[in-house]
Amino acid sequence: MSATKDPNLRRETMDQPVINPEHRTFEKAPDPMTPGPETGARRRHRFSLAGAVVVLAILIGLGFALYHAFAPKPASNGTASHAGAAAQPVGAATLARADVDIVIEALGTVTPLANVTVKTQINGQLTQVGFTEGQIVKKDDFLAQIDPRPYQALLDQYEGQLARDEGLLAQAKFDLARYQTLAAEKSIATQTADDQKFLVQQDEGLVRGDQGLIETEKVNLAFCHITAPVTGRVGLRQVDPGNFVQTTDANGIVVLTQLQPISVVFSMPENIVPSVVAATKTNANLDAEAYDQANTTHLATGHLSALDNVIDTTTGMLKARAIFDNADDSLIPNQFVNLHLKTGVLKNVVTAPNAAVQRGSSGTFAYVIGADDKVSVRKIALGPTQGDIVAITSGLDAGERVVIDGSDRLRDGMRVSVVPESPATAKDAAPKKSAPKDAEKP
Repeated sequence: MSATKDPNLRRETMDQPVINPEHRTFEKAPDPMTPGPETGARRRHRFSLAGAVVVLAILIGLGFALYHAFAPKPASNGTASHAGAAAQPVGAATLARADVDIVIEALGTVTPLANVTVKTQINGQLTQVGFTEGQIVKKDDFLAQIDPRPYQALLDQYEGQLARDEGLLAQAKFDLARYQTLAAEKSIATQTADDQKFLVQQDEGLVRGDQGLIETEKVNLAFCHITAPVTGRVGLRQVDPGNFVQTTDANGIVVLTQLQPISVVFSMPENIVPSVVAATKTNANLDAEAYDQANTTHLATGHLSALDNVIDTTTGMLKARAIFDNADDSLIPNQFVNLHLKTGVLKNVVTAPNAAVQRGSSGTFAYVIGADDKVSVRKIALGPTQGDIVAITSGLDAGERVVIDGSDRLRDGMRVSVVPESPATAKDAAPKKSAPKDAEKP
């Protein structure tokens, strides 16, 4: 007898509970024909793959865009890339010949020729001050007064002592004359006359001692009246009237500084010392000019006064001093200045604006504009600088045109167009120099 397959019987069998032998619980058997729920790990895996595909597509597109934006354009030769490009506008200047001063620039400090701390030479009470703080005083002007009465009393005492000793000396000399006469007549012993002679010498010594004491007190009385040793300006008062001042006081009464004339002490490198020494042999008073800390404002004009006798071995510098009249008090002691020392003149040399000079890894150069309005790189050698111009010792000639503005965008062989500059602008304003880019310069 064949068994018949009853679908209802199968459905009932599948719906029957399954006994879990481990926990002794009844569970419903899963239907293999019904798909189960999707797990969270599977969903995350699917979403991460989709995100990675999107990010990869974005990066590929960005890479293509950057490549087309920055890819170098093909060129047949070094200058063909600029042939079809528009001319680069630049500022230009025509070179000329002129005389250029040879000037050595150094850092200096304004140093007075005399800076005196006025101190008392004797001990005593300060009774009077004869100056105002910050006042300009002349030499031998009254500054302060020390009480002179103790020293005047000693002077009177020593003068009385001198008068007494002079009387004793006169008496001794008179007795010596008598004893010498009697000794010649054999009326007294010769020893008596000799003793009297020595007594006269002792009295003479006493008189000389008294005279020395008197001179000392006269000097002390003179020290009681303090005067200015030099012409200059007094500073702030260090002691007030009524105080007892002594010779051991460190600060003194006041500081007096000479301002006219005044000097600037500066240092120069040892490699330029021979040229300065050679210049002093032809001109003992080399011109020197002092400028302010920013090196823009002219303060005073003077001359070189002296060179130091040794070079500092630790710095390799030689000190020097320049003298200035300082009639307008433009230089103040301890002021920092820039000193320009003129040692000679270069006659009829090619000059160029400072803005035309470019600096790169190979040295100094300039962009020269040719007749075809194309620039070429020209190596140059520089000489001394004077103001806004610099001497060109080699590489350029008078009449050539050089770029003074817009050089940071130039390359060798590039075509340029010169921007005209008004006469007023060219005269009143110095051209601005572009910042050099060493990595892009030859």
